[in-house]
Amino acid sequence: MSNVSLALLSIPVAAYLLGSIPFGLLFAKLFGGGNVRKSGSGNIGATNVARVAGPVAAILTLVFDVAKGAAPVWLAARISNESATWMMIAALAALLGHCFPIWLNFRGGKGVATAAGAFLVLCPAALLGSVILFLLVAFSWRYVSLASISAAAAMPPLIYFLWAPHHAPPMIVTFGALAAAGIIVYKHDANVQRLVQGEERKFSFGKKRDAE
Repeated sequence: MSNVSLALLSIPVAAYLLGSIPFGLLFAKLFGGGNVRKSGSGNIGATNVARVAGPVAAILTLVFDVAKGAAPVWLAARISNESATWMMIAALAALLGHCFPIWLNFRGGKGVATAAGAFLVLCPAALLGSVILFLLVAFSWRYVSLASISAAAAMPPLIYFLWAPHHAPPMIVTFGALAAAGIIVYKHDANVQRLVQGEERKFSFGKKRDAE
């Protein structure tokens, strides 16, 4: 087996392991928030880190969660000569690592920032559209969960129409984007139930606030 083949086969493993690094847990502890999984919503994402440990820890969590989605996709592109198949595999592996990390008994975050990083490399135009939708929903209703679900659901059609001028994306990218959206929506199941029941909390950047 050639070195290139070995490098390609290592992509999903490396992407999963990178995606599984719980930056939210680490930054919350570093900034005095304790175990973020035992406070607020219990999630390791930036939203709950903001509640538990403040905005600086949350911003760092967001940046690093985005980076761990972007890095494996970028590396996969370099190794595979811009193969959309291997880039999509890396994206999904990183997302699975974040949502189901081996280090935390497969109980991780909800994957929004990590998916954003992956799609930043795969299709920046689609990500921009998704981010705009996220901000519109978040600022209008102040439900980060609703904004996240909306952005995730919008990503597959955005990628389909914005992949390249007059070109649809490869099937692997279309189905991969649908799978990523499905994972993110699945991880927001409890939020969806609270939204339906009118019990979802609204978001505030105030430290240790219950405003979401």
